[in-house]
Amino acid sequence: MTPAWEAAGWERLAPRVGRCRLPVWDCTAGLVVGDDAALMIEAGAHLAEGAALRTRARQILGDGRRVTHLALTHPHFDHVLGAAAFAGVEVYGAVGIDTVLAKGRDELRADAVRHGLAADAAAEAADLLVSPHHLVCGEWTLDLGGGLQVLLANVGPGHSGHDLAVLVPGTDGGREVVFCGDLVEESGEPQAGPDAVPKHWPAALDRLLDLGGEDALYVPGHGATVDAAFVRAQRATLAARFGVS
Repeated sequence: MTPAWEAAGWERLAPRVGRCRLPVWDCTAGLVVGDDAALMIEAGAHLAEGAALRTRARQILGDGRRVTHLALTHPHFDHVLGAAAFAGVEVYGAVGIDTVLAKGRDELRADAVRHGLAADAAAEAADLLVSPHHLVCGEWTLDLGGGLQVLLANVGPGHSGHDLAVLVPGTDGGREVVFCGDLVEESGEPQAGPDAVPKHWPAALDRLLDLGGEDALYVPGHGATVDAAFVRAQRATLAARFGVS
């Protein structure tokens, strides 16, 4: 049975893969559905948003199934502060993200408030913040069942010090899908905050392109889905902007 992606407010990218664009900060969340397990990519910006994502995923999964795995692409508030809503889920992130989240709760809370999140919602999410149980150094394969194996790849640093990409292979006639986090942005220029590592960012995009190849769909952290040509063009722009090759 084809999951009812559209009815749950999701854009279907491939037979087992969908994404939605969350309000306010336009962060993209992804869902990958295997026969035995389901992977959510990104947790939302606060607990209510994380809970809504989990509920909407249940609509797609049906039959009492739930999200079993959560991947956080990098440690910024709009991607991680909803993680506590995914109690009992196996959480993955790039190696080192655990230290950032453990030591940087106050900064995450303050950053969320600076960007418009209510102070009480930001404080609650930061207090309950869940750190990844599994840290990816290199690559990690998740078997979601039914022959669907998803690759988690530590491709950073770049946009942050700890950037994780998710590659979903093409199945059932669908194209490969690469969830890029904020290494790629379509709705505006890529943002280089204080934790960005500009000299390594173009190389991180090279690794994304190596993962997905020419025919993959690339899902930015913010904005519309793009192709390999867009990623290459953004790589060239970033290399020129930061003076690296």
